[in-house]
Amino acid sequence: MADLHFELVTPERQVMSSDVYMVVIPGTEGESGIMVGHAPYMTTLRDGEIAVFRSAGTQPERIRVTGGFAEISERGLTVLAESAGETPAA
Repeated sequence: MADLHFELVTPERQVMSSDVYMVVIPGTEGESGIMVGHAPYMTTLRDGEIAVFRSAGTQPERIRVTGGFAEISERGLTVLAESAGETPAA
């Protein structure tokens, strides 16, 4: 299966631009798992964590985000967040 192109951007910088297996986003209506071929839509984000799965069966990289929105299109997933940073390990 082809990879999903994922971009995470804040007003200050591009945090990530990579081809990944799956991304789970914290939408205001609930969490959404996005994979290549997902139907196009837009959603606003709540404060929370984005989980980035670089390949199937791996542990996700978690990135804390504050606000913003996500757009899923034929080009992939773009997240425009108010702020973003790595989540500290527990």
